[in-house]
Amino acid sequence: MARKFQFGICTDQNMTWEKTVQRWQQFEEMGFHSAWLCDHLIQPSRPEGPYFEAWTLLAGLAARTKKIRIGVLVTSNTFRYPSVLAKEVVTVDHISRGRLEFGFGAGWYEPEHRMFGLPFPETRELVGRFREAVELIDKAMRNDVSSYEGRYYRTEGLRNRPAPVQKPRPPFLLGAFGPQMLKIVARYADTWNAFGTPQEMRERNQLLDEYCAELGRDPETLDRSLYYWVPKADLDPWASPQAFEEVLGPYIEAGVNQFLVDQPSDKQFKVLEKIAADLVPRLRRRKPHPTTQGVSIDTKTWRKPQDHVAS
Repeated sequence: MARKFQFGICTDQNMTWEKTVQRWQQFEEMGFHSAWLCDHLIQPSRPEGPYFEAWTLLAGLAARTKKIRIGVLVTSNTFRYPSVLAKEVVTVDHISRGRLEFGFGAGWYEPEHRMFGLPFPETRELVGRFREAVELIDKAMRNDVSSYEGRYYRTEGLRNRPAPVQKPRPPFLLGAFGPQMLKIVARYADTWNAFGTPQEMRERNQLLDEYCAELGRDPETLDRSLYYWVPKADLDPWASPQAFEEVLGPYIEAGVNQFLVDQPSDKQFKVLEKIAADLVPRLRRRKPHPTTQGVSIDTKTWRKPQDHVAS
């Protein structure tokens, strides 16, 4: 399937429930492709403030929206056992009637782990646990009954009932930066997500192309997604429609085709409405830059993720 330009909004979990519902319904009415929460237990930029938990909040928002794709950017593997998380994913997929994108990452913000009494492994173990969790969840959601035996996780006769609404499972959006994580993305993800400079995204895109080629996978079957973390950015995309386009332009050139941007302030909402009405539809009509540059792909050797798990 050819990649397409898509645009989503990531909202703060420090808003009231009522305001959060209002905002998500407004984003849906404006025609945004997706809306996202972040999987933190405290807000990293303001840890002393209020902050709702992501998956329980997402279940409520799934019931209060109708068309917009929804997800968590990205679920921390360190917070939940993967087999239980798979049940949560399927449940929200049903509540949303098949609108869920499964965002998943290894976990990174150590202070909240310490605050909530959660173990935070060293990097090698984080990556190993992430790989096993991706394999386990992928296998569980594709099969009625499955078992998994790994170094960190084990299941036996795990029943996936009911099965997810989306077949063979909800799309995987996997967050990754380093080479070992990107190899997992190339094998299992429907969408890759990261944040960084345009040059960093370009370099990671090229690595993903190489890893896809090693697997015999067409890189054009892997969507490339940017999380634009506005508080940490040099440029505010909500300053004006022109600023929005200037921010996105270099990333488009780097091969990104999905943009997930922190919501604007209340004072910038009029700019958001104009961008949604005029700029986003025009950008959607563009054709994304191809990710592959001179890489030979033998698609006959590409096996689906469930085949990799079973072998």
